[in-house]
Amino acid sequence: MTNFVIPAPPVVTVPVASGGVFPVRRVYCIGRNYAAHAVEMGHDPDREPPFFFQKNPDDLNTTGEFPYPHQSEDVHHEAEVAVFLKSGGTDISIEEALDHVFGYALCLDMTRRDLQGVAKKMGRPWEIGKAFHGSAPVGPVHTVEEVGHLASGRITLSVNGEERQTGDLNQMIWKVPEMINYLSRFYVLAPGDVILSGTPAGVGPVQKGDVMDISVEGLGSMSVAVT
Repeated sequence: MTNFVIPAPPVVTVPVASGGVFPVRRVYCIGRNYAAHAVEMGHDPDREPPFFFQKNPDDLNTTGEFPYPHQSEDVHHEAEVAVFLKSGGTDISIEEALDHVFGYALCLDMTRRDLQGVAKKMGRPWEIGKAFHGSAPVGPVHTVEEVGHLASGRITLSVNGEERQTGDLNQMIWKVPEMINYLSRFYVLAPGDVILSGTPAGVGPVQKGDVMDISVEGLGSMSVAVT
């Protein structure tokens, strides 16, 4: 038995639709991976090298609720698909990248846009706007055996029944194999790693009492209440 000097933190897990739970190691998030979203955020959508930021494993939130953070007055929704890895390594080829994928899930990259904006202007990291408690509501993981690999399919998000985001997974600038390939050049990927694959255009603010509904063709839908 390991002689921990303080209680060991619990392993963060996400339910798997077919049974069991997925243990989470790290959470990587790609930025501006849909051209229309890049434009709405004031950037050129031309294919430039990808960039990533991180959320914390326990930012993944399976409660069906999103607690509005007290430190922000401008929190935005970003509908995404999360990619869950069953294996990893370094310098993974594009051709072999999908062999490392366990499954996929609906996810939201909730963003404290006001705090992110300040960080951008000051040339500082984004984590204060991205990596906060409960900031990644996530649904159950659907295995590759169940849903296959999601190269295309409609993705939408509505707030209180009003559609705000819509796109198709085939509009991603950097596809899932390319994301895995790129990350593995700079990090040692491993079982339990999660990659949030970017959001289409239409991001916008939410308030307490709102209900967000995200759906992705092949993954079903998920409702998240802002509390």
